[in-house]
Amino acid sequence: MSFAHRFRVAATVLITGMALAGCSGGEPAEQASSASSDIISDTAAGAPSVAAAPEPPPAPPCESPLDRLTQRERIAQLFTVGVSSVADARSAVEQFKIGGIFLGGDVVGEVVSGDGLAQLQRDSPLPLLVAIDEEGGRVSRISPFAGPLPSARVMAATMSPEEVRAAARARGEFLRGMGVTVDFAPSLDVSEQPDNAVIGDRSFSPDPARVVSYARAFSNGLQDAGITPVFKHFPGHGRSSGDSHLQTVTVPPLDQLVPYDLHPFAELAVTPGAGMMLGHQQVPGLTGLDRPASLSPAAYRLLRDGRGYGAPPFDGPIFTDDLSGMRAVTDAFPLPQAVAESLVAGADSPLWITTAGINEALDAVEHALGVGALSRVDLDRSLARMAAVRGIPGCLGGPVTGQVDEAGPLAADLPTLPPRADLPFLPAPPGLTELAPAPR
Repeated sequence: MSFAHRFRVAATVLITGMALAGCSGGEPAEQASSASSDIISDTAAGAPSVAAAPEPPPAPPCESPLDRLTQRERIAQLFTVGVSSVADARSAVEQFKIGGIFLGGDVVGEVVSGDGLAQLQRDSPLPLLVAIDEEGGRVSRISPFAGPLPSARVMAATMSPEEVRAAARARGEFLRGMGVTVDFAPSLDVSEQPDNAVIGDRSFSPDPARVVSYARAFSNGLQDAGITPVFKHFPGHGRSSGDSHLQTVTVPPLDQLVPYDLHPFAELAVTPGAGMMLGHQQVPGLTGLDRPASLSPAAYRLLRDGRGYGAPPFDGPIFTDDLSGMRAVTDAFPLPQAVAESLVAGADSPLWITTAGINEALDAVEHALGVGALSRVDLDRSLARMAAVRGIPGCLGGPVTGQVDEAGPLAADLPTLPPRADLPFLPAPPGLTELAPAPR
């Protein structure tokens, strides 16, 4: 079936669904018909006539603050970009309507000592996602201000899960006081690497069950403090062939990951309100050897569906690992292409650690939408997931509906369409690297 035909079918289903469905969960048509038949006057039996119940007023239309944004602004709402200062963050938010910012080490001191970030939140028309990497040990941005937190490996060796939960809650309360809303932690990687390896002491244990116990405690502590935890690095980085910051890396084949590396992800995928981060590792039997998991439709389908590794479906927000500073991606994919490819593959929020390249990334994603590589339905679904993380209201407590651009409305809550990678790729406009077809 051609893309144009699929689009016409999807549009017909959408228009029909919008005509029949209400926003506020009103009474289904069949139930309403049955109820009205029960109160028809029974003149044949001599019973007194009973007037039909008055029709309730129609429900107000579903609305979200995101409805007022243009298509380009809606795309920008999905991005999470690193900022070097509060002024850098303000520029990205005001110029591009960026939805998420990432606090690296350089800006944490400014945020802790001043109220610039809080003022930016107050000035922003939409709540901002404010993310940080705070695992403990060598991956800690706030230790100079909040005191040290042991590495995951040390925590699991010296503390009980209850003590880890309390420590994570205290850490989360400090983060919340800074204005942070999302922590890219804890790591679910199962590893017996030396402490100083790329994962190393960032892993709680080489025992998957122990990783589950301590990662659950850490994430619960963050949530106790009002911080959204993000588990990483799906589908497991603990047995990687190297450091994805420095080179292309592979991990064991998928069938070897399932009982070991993927076990913590399967156990914790049910955590309400948590997110997931996809890593940049290549997985034989899943991603192939031409792209990392973060850009692989097969990896996102594995996580979303769950059945391929014995897990429940996952419908929470999915972030990529950094797309701008890790050679496992940058050696093969320029930033704009990587951002577009990640959304096409299934990510909800592409992450990179600078505000450079925002305009070019927006161009690339708009091109993907224009040629049908990325559907507007999938864009809306990602917006709905990210809106939920940020506390932005939508229909029925989550799905965001409304216009995606000046052309008219498009609902997010639609029947399943073909996988994103099944949509056609066309040559890119001059100056933009062509989007390569993703493996199916």
